[in-house]
Amino acid sequence: MDEDAPADTPGSETIQWRRDASTSRTVRLLWSLGVGTFFAAITIIVFWRLYDFAAQGDLGIVVVAFFAAAIATIFAVAITGTTEAQLTALAQRLPISEPSDNVAERVTDAALGTIAMMAVMGSLMAVGRYVSQRELLEVGAGPFTGLAALLIPLALVALVLSSFLRSVGALDREEGAIYLYDPDQAIDLRVVRDVSARRLGDATILKLEYAQPDGQYVAGPRRIVVPPEVASELQSMVERRPTA
Repeated sequence: MDEDAPADTPGSETIQWRRDASTSRTVRLLWSLGVGTFFAAITIIVFWRLYDFAAQGDLGIVVVAFFAAAIATIFAVAITGTTEAQLTALAQRLPISEPSDNVAERVTDAALGTIAMMAVMGSLMAVGRYVSQRELLEVGAGPFTGLAALLIPLALVALVLSSFLRSVGALDREEGAIYLYDPDQAIDLRVVRDVSARRLGDATILKLEYAQPDGQYVAGPRRIVVPPEVASELQSMVERRPTA
């Protein structure tokens, strides 16, 4: 069963669901890579500036060793699942509240995303530098540095998409209505004339077409994101229910 599978209690007429970074793999991956790209870009810039400064005093290897040790430590903490314990220990030393499980998960996702994108961006920059020094391409390192720079706007797209794919709501089969939370919205299926669906990862994007009784405009979201099981049930209800 999917992590974000809707809760459908036997005998209940309501299907509830929650899609966010803690329940959806797609949302979690998009958020992790989006945030990780920005942190990776900042880390690479800081590393490069410190390395150039330290190299003037023949201390470049010290900066490289420090960053390598820091990345290895963060990666080890993230994959061993001790992030929450480490954050709790840090919170006890500082005047801040202890982190929740969700905070620890988001920190872990951000750390792993940062390391992954540092590897990608660093590889592109290293290949570009090698190509430029060896004069293997007439354009030099341009294509590789361009690809590395292109990851920044793509990261913004990933964050926007992760936000769009988040949803919390309930489908009430008895009342024939959808209730969405954050923000709160209610959709009466009696005024929904048609529903078209498009699958995206572990989510389904529904496009709703509203009827216009007496030529009046019906307010409501035109696109919503739900789990595939909810999408199938909703489409079935719209097909069976006469529209207004």
